[in-house]
Amino acid sequence: MKEEKTYRQEAVVPDRGLPFKLFRFEGADGKYIREAHQHCSVEIFAVREGKADAYLGDKKYVLSAGEFMIVNSNEVHSIHTSGRNEAIVLQIPMEKQIMRFSGEKREEDEKLFALLEKMYRQQIRKEYGYELLMQSIFYQLKYLLLTVYQMPDERKEHCTENRKMGRLGKITGYLQEHYAEEISLETLAATFGYCPTYLSKMFRRYGRINYKDYLRSIRFEHALRELEETDLTIGEIALKNGFPNSQAFSRLFREKYGILPTEYQRRQ
Repeated sequence: MKEEKTYRQEAVVPDRGLPFKLFRFEGADGKYIREAHQHCSVEIFAVREGKADAYLGDKKYVLSAGEFMIVNSNEVHSIHTSGRNEAIVLQIPMEKQIMRFSGEKREEDEKLFALLEKMYRQQIRKEYGYELLMQSIFYQLKYLLLTVYQMPDERKEHCTENRKMGRLGKITGYLQEHYAEEISLETLAATFGYCPTYLSKMFRRYGRINYKDYLRSIRFEHALRELEETDLTIGEIALKNGFPNSQAFSRLFREKYGILPTEYQRRQ
């Protein structure tokens, strides 16, 4: 029997007060490899300058300035760059609904790219009320996705997979909202009417991640934001984001990022 590959499941936490996450690609200044991973979000990876090799599964796309790739929810993808480049990444959480989009070239590609560019510029400027303007642009972009890029797929096996991912999506959506609470696998299973063993298998099979690791990744995303944007102590950040105490938070943080949270906070 062929062994099924597993890939790291990434938790996507939207920007504060916004229904999406938007950022500049971190490999912009030179050679960089973003290893194969997946997440419960639709992602648009758009190259502003230079080139990038993007992979959807085993299929390779060479993206030049002005081009983008659409990654569907839980689609395995990776990025390789060999030289200087700059890209915008827009991630749209889709835990509560399953939709698939096609990244094949369309007449509207230029319009979608322009909307991404407008959102990115507003994020950099951060002028008064910019969140409202960014949301206005975002909904224009989302409308374009739904009306032009959405991919109707009625194949039976895909619909079955969608239903299963939809069930897991409701659970991960719940975790996104209640991540700071003490949530055991048993408690979560009871909330959704599953037995703990079945729920654990569901996470591993369809989320390709351990339940505890997924919950912890959400907590780390929020903790990183607190370390970057607030003057809270390490203990306060730990408790606020679901970690039992500062010692456990510091130990886990060092295991994941290679430095202590105090050092990370100091660098910021």
